Amino acid sequence: MELTARKKQILKVVTERYIDAAEPVGSKFIAQAMGGSVSSATIRNELADLVEMGYLEQPHTSAGRVPSPKGYRLYVNELMERRAVSDQEAAQISAALGGKMRELDSVMAQAGQMVSSIVSYPAYAAAVGKSSVTVRRCDLLPVDEGSFIAVVMTNDSRVKSQLLQTPMAVDGEKLSALANLLNTHFTGISREEMGEKLMSLTGQLPAELFMPLSVTIEYAAEVLDRSERRQVFTTGQTQLLRQPEFQDPERVNSLMSLLTDQKAELPVLDADTPMQILIGPENVNEALKDASVVVASYDIGENMRGLIGVVGPTRMDYAAVAARLTYFAESLSKMFGKPNQLPPKEEE
Repeated sequence: MELTARKKQILKVVTERYIDAAEPVGSKFIAQAMGGSVSSATIRNELADLVEMGYLEQPHTSAGRVPSPKGYRLYVNELMERRAVSDQEAAQISAALGGKMRELDSVMAQAGQMVSSIVSYPAYAAAVGKSSVTVRRCDLLPVDEGSFIAVVMTNDSRVKSQLLQTPMAVDGEKLSALANLLNTHFTGISREEMGEKLMSLTGQLPAELFMPLSVTIEYAAEVLDRSERRQVFTTGQTQLLRQPEFQDPERVNSLMSLLTDQKAELPVLDADTPMQILIGPENVNEALKDASVVVASYDIGENMRGLIGVVGPTRMDYAAVAARLTYFAESLSKMFGKPNQLPPKEEE
Protein backbone atom coordinates (compact mmCIF):
# COMPACT_ATOMS: atom_id res chain seq x y z
CA MET A 1 0.00 0.00 0.00
CA GLU A 2 1.45 3.34 -1.04
CA LEU A 3 2.03 6.15 1.46
CA THR A 4 0.71 8.97 -0.70
CA ALA A 5 1.15 12.69 -0.15
CA ARG A 6 -2.45 12.90 1.08
CA LYS A 7 -1.88 10.15 3.62
CA LYS A 8 1.20 11.98 4.86
CA GLN A 9 -0.78 15.21 5.14
CA ILE A 10 -3.48 13.46 7.17
CA LEU A 11 -0.86 11.84 9.41
CA LYS A 12 0.70 15.27 9.99
CA VAL A 13 -2.68 16.77 10.93
CA VAL A 14 -3.48 13.90 13.32
CA THR A 15 -0.05 14.01 14.97
CA GLU A 16 0.04 17.75 15.55
CA ARG A 17 -3.56 17.84 16.79
CA TYR A 18 -2.89 14.97 19.18
CA ILE A 19 0.25 16.71 20.47
CA ASP A 20 -1.83 19.81 21.22
CA ALA A 21 -5.02 18.25 22.59
CA ALA A 22 -4.02 14.76 23.86
CA GLU A 23 -7.30 13.42 22.46
CA PRO A 24 -7.94 11.05 19.52
CA VAL A 25 -8.50 12.93 16.27
CA GLY A 26 -11.61 12.31 14.14
CA SER A 27 -12.29 12.72 10.44
CA LYS A 28 -14.40 15.86 10.99
CA PHE A 29 -11.48 17.80 12.46
CA ILE A 30 -9.16 16.54 9.72
CA ALA A 31 -11.60 17.67 7.01
CA GLN A 32 -11.74 21.14 8.57
CA ALA A 33 -7.97 21.32 8.90
CA MET A 34 -7.58 20.43 5.23
CA GLY A 35 -9.95 23.23 4.25
CA GLY A 36 -12.74 20.98 3.05
CA SER A 37 -10.73 19.88 0.01
CA VAL A 38 -11.21 16.20 0.89
CA SER A 39 -14.51 14.54 1.81
CA SER A 40 -15.04 12.90 5.19
CA ALA A 41 -15.59 9.55 3.48
CA THR A 42 -12.25 9.75 1.71
CA ILE A 43 -10.55 10.78 4.95
CA ARG A 44 -12.07 7.79 6.76
CA ASN A 45 -10.70 5.49 4.07
CA GLU A 46 -7.28 7.07 4.33
CA LEU A 47 -7.38 6.76 8.14
CA ALA A 48 -8.21 3.08 7.83
CA ASP A 49 -5.25 2.62 5.48
CA LEU A 50 -2.92 4.44 7.86
CA VAL A 51 -4.07 2.19 10.71
CA GLU A 52 -3.49 -0.89 8.55
CA MET A 53 -0.04 0.38 7.61
CA GLY A 54 0.85 0.88 11.29
CA TYR A 55 1.16 4.67 11.30
CA LEU A 56 -2.00 5.31 13.34
CA GLU A 57 -3.81 3.52 16.14
CA GLN A 58 -7.47 3.55 17.11
CA PRO A 59 -8.22 3.44 20.83
CA HIS A 60 -11.02 1.02 21.67
CA THR A 61 -13.14 3.70 23.31
CA SER A 62 -12.98 6.25 20.52
CA ALA A 63 -13.63 6.60 16.81
CA GLY A 64 -10.65 8.96 16.55
CA ARG A 65 -7.07 8.02 15.78
CA VAL A 66 -3.74 8.63 17.49
CA PRO A 67 -0.20 8.28 16.11
CA SER A 68 1.71 5.04 16.68
CA PRO A 69 5.47 5.04 17.39
CA LYS A 70 5.93 4.31 13.67
CA GLY A 71 3.77 7.31 12.85
CA TYR A 72 5.73 9.57 15.19
CA ARG A 73 8.97 8.40 13.60
CA LEU A 74 7.76 9.29 10.10
CA TYR A 75 6.51 12.63 11.43
CA VAL A 76 9.87 13.46 13.01
CA ASN A 77 11.90 12.32 10.01
CA GLU A 78 9.81 13.80 7.17
CA LEU A 79 6.78 15.83 8.19
CA MET A 80 7.78 17.92 11.20
CA GLU A 81 8.55 21.54 10.44
CA ARG A 82 11.86 22.55 11.98
CA ARG A 83 11.59 25.42 14.40
CA ALA A 84 13.90 28.03 15.87
CA VAL A 85 13.58 29.31 19.40
CA SER A 86 11.58 32.48 19.85
CA ASP A 87 13.14 35.75 21.00
CA GLN A 88 11.64 35.18 24.45
CA GLU A 89 13.03 31.63 24.68
CA ALA A 90 16.47 32.77 23.50
CA ALA A 91 16.47 35.52 26.11
CA GLN A 92 15.37 33.07 28.81
CA ILE A 93 18.19 30.63 27.96
CA SER A 94 20.76 33.41 27.74
CA ALA A 95 19.68 34.78 31.12
CA ALA A 96 19.80 31.31 32.67
CA LEU A 97 23.34 30.78 31.41
CA GLY A 98 24.46 34.23 32.51
CA GLY A 99 25.11 33.13 36.08
CA LYS A 100 28.37 31.76 37.37
CA MET A 101 28.70 27.99 37.01
CA ARG A 102 32.30 27.14 37.78
CA GLU A 103 32.25 23.49 38.86
CA LEU A 104 31.41 20.88 36.23
CA ASP A 105 28.99 19.05 38.52
CA SER A 106 27.23 22.35 39.19
CA VAL A 107 26.94 22.99 35.46
CA MET A 108 25.39 19.55 34.95
CA ALA A 109 22.81 19.96 37.71
CA GLN A 110 21.86 23.52 36.71
CA ALA A 111 21.67 22.64 33.01
CA GLY A 112 19.09 19.96 33.74
CA GLN A 113 17.04 22.31 35.89
CA MET A 114 17.05 25.02 33.23
CA VAL A 115 16.01 22.68 30.43
CA SER A 116 13.23 21.13 32.51
CA SER A 117 11.80 24.55 33.33
CA ILE A 118 11.95 25.59 29.66
CA VAL A 119 10.34 22.49 28.13
CA SER A 120 8.09 21.48 31.07
CA TYR A 121 9.28 17.86 30.97
CA PRO A 122 11.76 15.96 33.13
CA ALA A 123 15.37 16.49 32.05
CA TYR A 124 18.71 14.87 32.70
CA ALA A 125 22.30 15.94 32.26
CA ALA A 126 25.63 14.14 32.29
CA ALA A 127 29.27 14.55 31.34
CA VAL A 128 31.10 11.79 29.50
CA GLY A 129 34.61 11.43 28.13
CA LYS A 130 35.14 11.49 24.40
CA SER A 131 37.69 8.72 24.89
CA SER A 132 38.78 6.40 27.68
CA VAL A 133 40.16 8.00 30.84
CA THR A 134 43.85 7.46 31.59
CA VAL A 135 46.42 8.81 34.05
CA ARG A 136 48.23 11.89 32.77
CA ARG A 137 50.60 12.43 35.72
CA CYS A 138 51.38 11.15 39.23
CA ASP A 139 53.10 12.92 42.11
CA LEU A 140 54.11 11.28 45.41
CA LEU A 141 54.54 13.47 48.48
CA PRO A 142 56.23 12.10 51.62
CA VAL A 143 54.40 12.31 54.93
CA ASP A 144 56.29 9.99 57.30
CA GLU A 145 58.24 6.73 57.07
CA GLY A 146 55.20 4.56 56.40
CA SER A 147 52.89 6.84 54.45
CA PHE A 148 52.77 9.26 51.54
CA ILE A 149 50.21 11.23 49.52
CA ALA A 150 49.53 10.10 45.96
CA VAL A 151 48.30 12.83 43.59
CA VAL A 152 46.76 11.52 40.36
CA MET A 153 45.81 13.74 37.40
CA THR A 154 43.73 12.15 34.63
CA ASN A 155 43.65 13.08 30.96
CA ASP A 156 40.30 14.83 31.48
CA SER A 157 42.03 17.22 33.95
CA ARG A 158 40.58 15.78 37.14
CA VAL A 159 42.97 15.74 40.08
CA LYS A 160 42.53 13.35 43.00
CA SER A 161 44.76 12.69 46.00
CA GLN A 162 44.79 10.29 48.90
CA LEU A 163 47.00 9.34 51.85
CA LEU A 164 48.46 5.88 51.21
CA GLN A 165 50.26 3.65 53.67
CA THR A 166 52.86 0.94 53.20
CA PRO A 167 54.31 -1.49 55.76
CA MET A 168 57.84 -0.58 54.71
CA ALA A 169 59.59 2.76 55.17
CA VAL A 170 59.85 4.92 52.06
CA ASP A 171 62.04 8.01 51.99
CA GLY A 172 61.62 11.04 49.78
CA GLU A 173 64.37 10.02 47.37
CA LYS A 174 62.73 6.67 46.68
CA LEU A 175 59.33 8.35 46.22
CA SER A 176 60.86 10.67 43.63
CA ALA A 177 62.25 7.66 41.74
CA LEU A 178 58.86 5.94 41.93
CA ALA A 179 57.09 9.04 40.60
CA ASN A 180 59.47 9.06 37.62
CA LEU A 181 58.76 5.37 37.04
CA LEU A 182 55.00 5.98 37.18
CA ASN A 183 55.09 8.93 34.81
CA THR A 184 57.34 7.10 32.36
CA HIS A 185 55.61 3.72 32.19
CA PHE A 186 52.10 3.98 33.70
CA THR A 187 50.57 7.05 32.05
CA GLY A 188 48.31 7.10 29.01
CA ILE A 189 47.34 3.43 29.32
CA SER A 190 44.26 1.54 30.53
CA ARG A 191 43.75 0.07 33.98
CA GLU A 192 44.28 -3.41 32.55
CA GLU A 193 47.59 -2.38 30.97
CA MET A 194 48.68 -0.78 34.24
CA GLY A 195 48.03 -4.06 36.04
CA GLU A 196 49.95 -6.04 33.43
CA LYS A 197 52.95 -3.70 33.66
CA LEU A 198 52.93 -3.95 37.45
CA MET A 199 52.92 -7.74 37.29
CA SER A 200 55.82 -7.67 34.84
CA LEU A 201 57.88 -5.81 37.45
CA THR A 202 57.32 -8.47 40.12
CA GLY A 203 60.71 -9.70 41.22
CA GLN A 204 62.54 -6.95 39.34
CA LEU A 205 62.13 -4.27 42.02
CA PRO A 206 63.09 -4.52 45.68
CA ALA A 207 60.16 -4.84 48.10
CA GLU A 208 60.66 -1.34 49.49
CA LEU A 209 59.93 0.02 46.01
CA PHE A 210 57.42 -2.55 44.73
CA MET A 211 55.08 -2.18 47.75
CA PRO A 212 54.48 1.62 47.42
CA LEU A 213 54.32 1.22 43.63
CA SER A 214 51.63 -1.44 44.00
CA VAL A 215 49.42 0.60 46.36
CA THR A 216 49.79 3.67 44.12
CA ILE A 217 48.75 1.71 41.01
CA GLU A 218 45.79 0.30 42.94
CA TYR A 219 44.70 3.82 43.92
CA ALA A 220 45.20 5.15 40.37
CA ALA A 221 43.01 2.30 39.05
CA GLU A 222 40.27 3.30 41.52
CA VAL A 223 40.50 6.91 40.31
CA LEU A 224 40.08 5.78 36.69
CA ASP A 225 37.15 3.56 37.62
CA ARG A 226 35.34 6.42 39.37
CA SER A 227 36.12 8.82 36.51
CA GLU A 228 34.63 6.49 33.91
CA ARG A 229 31.38 6.07 35.82
CA ARG A 230 28.84 8.42 34.33
CA GLN A 231 27.24 10.70 36.91
CA VAL A 232 23.75 11.69 35.83
CA PHE A 233 21.67 14.54 37.25
CA THR A 234 17.89 14.41 36.82
CA THR A 235 15.26 17.00 37.61
CA GLY A 236 11.58 17.76 37.03
CA GLN A 237 10.30 14.21 37.54
CA THR A 238 6.98 15.50 38.85
CA GLN A 239 6.38 17.16 35.47
CA LEU A 240 5.30 13.71 34.27
CA LEU A 241 2.27 13.80 36.56
CA ARG A 242 0.87 16.73 34.56
CA GLN A 243 0.67 14.59 31.42
CA PRO A 244 -2.59 12.70 30.83
CA GLU A 245 -0.66 9.63 29.63
CA PHE A 246 0.89 9.21 33.05
CA GLN A 247 -2.13 9.51 35.32
CA ASP A 248 -2.10 5.74 35.82
CA PRO A 249 0.22 5.06 38.82
CA GLU A 250 1.38 1.71 37.45
CA ARG A 251 2.42 3.32 34.18
CA VAL A 252 4.36 6.19 35.74
CA ASN A 253 6.03 4.32 38.63
CA SER A 254 8.64 2.52 36.52
CA LEU A 255 9.50 5.73 34.68
CA MET A 256 9.81 7.71 37.92
CA SER A 257 12.03 4.95 39.32
CA LEU A 258 14.27 5.14 36.24
CA LEU A 259 14.62 8.91 36.57
CA THR A 260 15.31 8.69 40.30
CA ASP A 261 17.11 5.41 41.04
CA GLN A 262 18.47 4.08 37.73
CA LYS A 263 19.63 7.34 36.17
CA ALA A 264 22.76 5.81 34.65
CA GLU A 265 20.52 3.75 32.33
CA LEU A 266 19.11 6.82 30.57
CA PRO A 267 20.06 7.03 26.86
CA VAL A 268 23.39 8.52 25.78
CA LEU A 269 24.63 9.58 22.36
CA ASP A 270 27.41 8.26 20.20
CA ALA A 271 30.36 10.64 20.16
CA ASP A 272 29.63 11.90 16.64
CA THR A 273 25.86 12.39 17.09
CA PRO A 274 24.76 15.95 18.03
CA MET A 275 21.10 15.06 18.68
CA GLN A 276 18.85 12.01 18.72
CA ILE A 277 15.12 11.44 19.16
CA LEU A 278 14.09 8.04 20.54
CA ILE A 279 10.37 7.26 20.30
CA GLY A 280 8.61 4.68 22.48
CA PRO A 281 9.86 1.15 21.67
CA GLU A 282 13.05 2.57 20.12
CA ASN A 283 14.27 3.00 23.70
CA VAL A 284 16.09 -0.03 25.05
CA ASN A 285 14.95 0.43 28.65
CA GLU A 286 11.53 -1.08 29.30
CA ALA A 287 10.51 1.87 31.48
CA LEU A 288 10.75 4.13 28.39
CA LYS A 289 8.57 2.01 26.08
CA ASP A 290 5.65 4.44 26.45
CA ALA A 291 7.85 7.56 26.48
CA SER A 292 10.16 9.48 24.18
CA VAL A 293 13.60 10.92 24.75
CA VAL A 294 15.29 13.84 23.01
CA VAL A 295 18.98 14.10 23.87
CA ALA A 296 21.65 16.50 22.62
CA SER A 297 25.38 16.78 23.21
CA TYR A 298 27.68 19.77 23.62
CA ASP A 299 31.41 20.27 23.88
CA ILE A 300 32.89 20.85 27.32
CA GLY A 301 36.54 20.76 26.26
CA GLU A 302 39.35 18.86 27.98
CA ASN A 303 38.32 15.70 26.11
CA MET A 304 34.83 15.85 27.63
CA ARG A 305 31.34 16.35 26.23
CA GLY A 306 28.08 17.02 27.98
CA LEU A 307 24.70 15.43 27.41
CA ILE A 308 21.34 17.07 28.03
CA GLY A 309 18.16 15.06 27.57
CA VAL A 310 14.40 15.44 27.89
CA VAL A 311 11.99 12.64 28.79
CA GLY A 312 8.29 12.96 28.01
CA PRO A 313 5.28 11.25 26.47
CA THR A 314 5.41 10.06 22.87
CA ARG A 315 2.97 12.93 22.32
CA MET A 316 5.62 15.54 23.17
CA ASP A 317 6.08 18.51 20.87
CA TYR A 318 9.22 17.24 19.17
CA ALA A 319 9.78 20.34 17.05
CA ALA A 320 9.69 22.71 20.03
CA VAL A 321 11.77 20.46 22.30
CA ALA A 322 14.39 19.84 19.59
CA ALA A 323 14.70 23.56 18.84
CA ARG A 324 15.13 24.53 22.48
CA LEU A 325 17.51 21.69 23.24
CA THR A 326 19.65 22.48 20.18
CA TYR A 327 19.92 26.16 21.11
CA PHE A 328 20.68 25.25 24.73
CA ALA A 329 23.41 22.76 23.75
CA GLU A 330 24.98 25.25 21.34
CA SER A 331 24.88 27.88 24.08
CA LEU A 332 26.67 25.58 26.51
CA SER A 333 29.34 24.76 23.91
CA LYS A 334 29.89 28.48 23.40
CA MET A 335 29.98 29.08 27.14
CA PHE A 336 32.70 26.47 27.68
CA GLY A 337 34.66 27.57 24.61
CA LYS A 338 34.35 31.33 24.92
CA PRO A 339 32.71 32.58 28.11
CA ASN A 340 29.72 34.88 27.75
CA GLN A 341 29.35 34.23 24.02
CA LEU A 342 26.04 32.63 23.01
CA PRO A 343 24.98 31.53 19.53
CA PRO A 344 22.83 33.95 17.52
CA LYS A 345 19.16 33.07 17.40
CA GLU A 346 18.19 31.74 13.99
CA GLU A 347 15.54 33.60 12.03
CA GLU A 348 12.12 31.96 12.00
